[in-house]
Amino acid sequence: QVQVVESGGGLVQPGGSLRLSCAASGSFFVINDMTWYHQAPGKQRDLVASITIGGNTAYADSVKGRFTISRDNAKNTVYLQMDNLKPEDTAVYFCNVRASLNAYGWRDYWGQGTQVTVSS
Repeated sequence: QVQVVESGGGLVQPGGSLRLSCAASGSFFVINDMTWYHQAPGKQRDLVASITIGGNTAYADSVKGRFTISRDNAKNTVYLQMDNLKPEDTAVYFCNVRASLNAYGWRDYWGQGTQVTVSS
């Protein structure tokens, strides 16, 4: 079992920055991909950024050039550095951790989400 906890959300003005953190804990063999999603009220949960265990990254077009995803494997933590925030970035941000509980399988684990509000 894996527990996923996000932190770092809050209220920020347009053009400002936030750094989200997501820490995984529990029993697992290895953590594979770690991915940030966001979900605004009335909308589906969309992928924001993803990073593989080897450090390869991918971003949604809407955040490319503004957000940076990184991970610290020693701490089982993934970060999302959000710069030049826009009001449309306002959403609950969820962390998804793909973890192998043994050498033969994997499952996805979700955090509870952290609210990011971008407003003047």
